[in-house]
Amino acid sequence: MVEIGREQARNLQLSAQGLLHPAARAATAASLRACIRRMALLQIDTIHVVARSPYLVLFSRLGAYPTHWLERALERGEVFETWAHEACFSPTQDLALHRSYNRGARRHLGLASGRDGQVRQAEQLRELLRHIDANGPVKSSDFERPAGQRGGGWWDWKDEKVWLEALFANGDLMVSRRDNFHRVYDLAQRVCPQIAGMELPDAAQVHAKFTERAVAALGVTQARWVHDYFRTKPRCKDADLHGLVDSGRVQQVRVEGWSAPGYVHRSHQRALRLAQRGQLEATHTTVLSPFDPLVWDRERASKMFDFDYRIECYTPQAKRVFGYFVLPVLHRGRLLARLDAKAHREQAVFEVKALYLEPGVRADALLVQALANAIQQCATWHATALVRITWTSPSKLAAALRKALRATSQPIAKT
Repeated sequence: MVEIGREQARNLQLSAQGLLHPAARAATAASLRACIRRMALLQIDTIHVVARSPYLVLFSRLGAYPTHWLERALERGEVFETWAHEACFSPTQDLALHRSYNRGARRHLGLASGRDGQVRQAEQLRELLRHIDANGPVKSSDFERPAGQRGGGWWDWKDEKVWLEALFANGDLMVSRRDNFHRVYDLAQRVCPQIAGMELPDAAQVHAKFTERAVAALGVTQARWVHDYFRTKPRCKDADLHGLVDSGRVQQVRVEGWSAPGYVHRSHQRALRLAQRGQLEATHTTVLSPFDPLVWDRERASKMFDFDYRIECYTPQAKRVFGYFVLPVLHRGRLLARLDAKAHREQAVFEVKALYLEPGVRADALLVQALANAIQQCATWHATALVRITWTSPSKLAAALRKALRATSQPIAKT
């Protein structure tokens, strides 16, 4: 059986996720679509103290690119929106898999709330469908809430927003495009005409496909981490992967320090051979979204990268340890810092509110320059090229970062 070290296992996962090296050439719309296909899922979140999560996930892999490319891919039907482990963009080639799983097995809150609405408000939903059929796509903002009236459903939404989400959860509506990141809904058959004759795979086929997709997206994984990628049930066990191993689609490997076997998809055979020889080298330094596939499974991030990461934006302020929307920092195969940042767009300032190095990490000159370059590249992409360093841990890092930022030929904001 192939054996690889822990560092090479990390690098194999980074290779599968497109995070091993900086992008070799300028981003294109085609490379953006390929990036989403590689990950299989691109999680959606609306928080925008820096770029919204899906844009930032793509930046970490592609470098600077125009964010409207993602909206254009959605409008052209190259990707679609779905409930997966959370709300996500997914390649349209996986549409039948998601529609089948969401109708049958998935137990996400958004889907459950939608099903409840379909029972309680069936007539209103039918009327809304007739309106969209006759008048075309709609946004929630197209419907005004009567003065003084509170919302009628989830999260204090207005009634129409609840109904739109219910119809989206049911599959009657799809998101045809986004306007300023707000969903625009239309009839599913108008968004994806192929739905009319689409044959949905059965539950066993969907489970098998999602399991294999997850193993491929993760590069190397333990069985217990596989189910989280698409949030399939139940948790995957080693026995569940025996069929893929026997067919040759997945290879079982030993990873240094793991008591459980690892699994590598056959599409990563070249990278696995390099890892076996200790030749997979990580060279990328970048900031990651809190919802990046690399870190969204807390247990996996801890085991793979010794990085205990919790998203604190949904934690009461008094209980936060690092900040509201803290970005993990990847440097040459390690997650070794956390960046609490804010893009002040009107002032064109990118504020580093706090930067924390992980325990035991020494800020030598190479690391400091790599961090400065990554921060500056991210800031420039945000159109907030003026970087302000407010606080760092250790405290001496702030002065070193400011000096390194000056070497990037960009002006530094005064503290």
